[in-house]
Amino acid sequence: MSEQQEPGVPPVTVAASSNRAGTITVRATDQGMPVEIGFERSEYRYGAQALADEILRLTKRSTIAAKAKRRETLSEAGMPADILDRLGLPTRNQAVDELDRMDDADTGPTSWMRPV
Repeated sequence: MSEQQEPGVPPVTVAASSNRAGTITVRATDQGMPVEIGFERSEYRYGAQALADEILRLTKRSTIAAKAKRRETLSEAGMPADILDRLGLPTRNQAVDELDRMDDADTGPTSWMRPV
């Protein structure tokens, strides 16, 4: 016995996020699972912990975006808003607000250059 999938509703939704410099990109599912991580070799110079922290931050960003995309897909398929709310899927506006909060909380440097 196999499960029937609604036509047009993918089993998982994926979104990508990149750091400001575009040197690290993470694609993650709406369940928070990273499915693709890419970064330039130059990122090694900041150390493993800094790279890991940025990958985790970008995974969280991608997850929020994927959840919002998932909500839109399920909404278009006819799922009621109250069910989508119970599933914890944010609206596009809620996702944008959360991503803005994350960006505001990001106290990382905007440049790795130091004054001389």
